[in-house]
Amino acid sequence: MRVLNFFFLLLALWTFATAAFTQGTIRDAEIEGVMRKYSDPIFLAAGLTPANVNIYIVADPTMNAFVTRGQNMFLHTGIILQADSPNELKGVIAHETGHMSGGHLARQSDAMKKASRPMLLTMGLGVLAIAAGEPQAGAALFSSARQFGTLTFFTHSRIQEASSDQAAAKFLEATGQSGVGLLKFYERFSFQEIMSGAKRYPYFRTHPLSSARIDSLASKIYASPFADELDSDAEIFELQMLKAKIRGFLTSTQQVFSAYPDTDQSLPAKYARAIAHYQAASTKIALKEINELIEVQPENPYFNELYGQVLFESGQAEQAIKYHSKAVKLAPNEPLLQLNLAQALIAAGGDERMTEARKYLDFVLQREPGNSFAWYQMSVMHERSGELGLAKLATAEQAYAMHDYGRARGFAMRAKQDLSPGTPQWRRANDILLVIAADPQIQKFLRRSKNKSPGH
Repeated sequence: MRVLNFFFLLLALWTFATAAFTQGTIRDAEIEGVMRKYSDPIFLAAGLTPANVNIYIVADPTMNAFVTRGQNMFLHTGIILQADSPNELKGVIAHETGHMSGGHLARQSDAMKKASRPMLLTMGLGVLAIAAGEPQAGAALFSSARQFGTLTFFTHSRIQEASSDQAAAKFLEATGQSGVGLLKFYERFSFQEIMSGAKRYPYFRTHPLSSARIDSLASKIYASPFADELDSDAEIFELQMLKAKIRGFLTSTQQVFSAYPDTDQSLPAKYARAIAHYQAASTKIALKEINELIEVQPENPYFNELYGQVLFESGQAEQAIKYHSKAVKLAPNEPLLQLNLAQALIAAGGDERMTEARKYLDFVLQREPGNSFAWYQMSVMHERSGELGLAKLATAEQAYAMHDYGRARGFAMRAKQDLSPGTPQWRRANDILLVIAADPQIQKFLRRSKNKSPGH
């Protein structure tokens, strides 16, 4: 799995439209970790259980953030890039948390219900699945990248917006943080209020601003004893690194080199340029520049992860293991890092490697049971170990996680035939079949899919 799970470069090998690249969720341990560090204290202050709130990063340059029913928060990469400070981004997160804790979404229609499904799908898994002989899985993964292209965002009322502002100020004060960042964020874009809806940023089409609303928020924020609290240098640097990473992966190499010229020798600039060279398939230059980053921060797990991924994608799986292992050692509780390591171990091959990979995949799936790519790797590992029944069960799990219920049913039935009756694995295959058979929505979906198939 790619660093950031960004596989956009691999997708370019296909004939996907650019729009597909800008409308999909991405997974990245570094970005997710920072967003969690920002948001979890706010969730707690709001009376929410952080583990129950899902945060999704949407690869889209437009400035937007929103929440859906089921405690799901979506942050566009554009809003991360537009934030001038960590405090601004925390303010946006606090505001969206206000919508969640205020029950605003429960009163809205559930037109976005499907958007909240935990489709942990990434952009290049389709290429990997097809290369590994799973064209159906690849096609399903590709089509999922369009998931967010059809979202209709909620438009909140001005009353709800004001209520969420006040809640955000309360949550930030409760966590000892300033709300000035949120206020500055609004003030920077207050001109959006007078624009037509077509010209507004998506965020302000769904979160309308007004001078009265800003004034009311300012009164609350400046009354806080933490109004003058500043972001730490470490937090500012952390956000700069995230911006460099996002630009490195999601913008053209020309744009990266323009924004981060060679004269800029800061760590974020080096990070962005290293990723840009990687994206441009300049492997030797990328490895050289990532190695320079590691020399500066040898204990940075994400530099080691990036180095390992460049090696892996250049066909050097055995050499990649060292760097992915180092990344896991430095950040032992990050499932995505362990998934990277498992993939390299499986690709390198050998019984010992398979046993080790199984340990890491078990860890990932305990934390993220809906991670379809982890299930795919599990199926590959079982197949190469000669455990065909378990491989079919893992493929059924993968398909179920992807909501490909017809395929899940087919592989669960095959797994039952190969597995010993009464074993936990056999019962799990049977459970998948029972759930699919008992869910009227799934049955409706399967009938509709059947009617759309050739010959109907």
